[in-house]
Amino acid sequence: MKSYIKYIKNFKNYSFLLSLLVRKEVKKKYKGSFLGILWSLINPLLQMSVLTLVFSTLFSRDIKNFPVYMLCGFLLFNFFSSSTQSALRSIVASEALLKKIYLPKYIIPISTIISHFIFFMISMIDLILIIAITGNHITINIIYAPIYLILFFIFSCGVSLVLATITVFFRDIEHIYGVLIMAIHFFSAVFYPPEIIPSKFQFILTYNPIYQFIKGFRDVVYIGTSPDLINMLICSSVAITSLILGLLIFKSKQDKFILHM
Repeated sequence: MKSYIKYIKNFKNYSFLLSLLVRKEVKKKYKGSFLGILWSLINPLLQMSVLTLVFSTLFSRDIKNFPVYMLCGFLLFNFFSSSTQSALRSIVASEALLKKIYLPKYIIPISTIISHFIFFMISMIDLILIIAITGNHITINIIYAPIYLILFFIFSCGVSLVLATITVFFRDIEHIYGVLIMAIHFFSAVFYPPEIIPSKFQFILTYNPIYQFIKGFRDVVYIGTSPDLINMLICSSVAITSLILGLLIFKSKQDKFILHM
């Protein structure tokens, strides 16, 4: 137990390096781009416009204010998808750095997640803008939204640590995960009402942690209700468990990374 506490405390000693890696990731994403970081604002709006055009006619009777409903799910899922897929390759892509200097290896995937979280928070401006334009009713319960975002960030960190570890030893996971993330997207009710799923298949949503986070976020932002305590408990438990498992798995295998690069 003491070794794990020391492992986490060591994080502080490398906070400056972490900030450098985060800045590097941010610059790399928009290197050569004319719009630069503004693309984090424009891209979600363009995708929302296309998805709204395609699906709003199908679900216009079932979903009030479809753009806000869809954007609440789309932004969260897009963050999880892009951040975990980038973190998945992070250790392998940093082979040269890891062979030159010593640093806590978990800083590399964590820096990737943080950089994507920055883009994610920038894209939240789009959600605020669409809420204002469409006149979606906002209640005091929106104050709970940051809790869901923080928990979702923690959950994504845990998943990323596991994926980054597996990829070092099994490179094909990158292709497998690409197919898996596409399947998860369609089973997370991002652009359709969960009620259209037949009752015998509702368990897919129940046991899908991504959907639980999206549901909780929609409850406090889109619907404006107070958080469902069971949903909040599920999200908290999943986030903490994910991070603990991620750290345990990563730490147990990190000393063998160099041998498989």
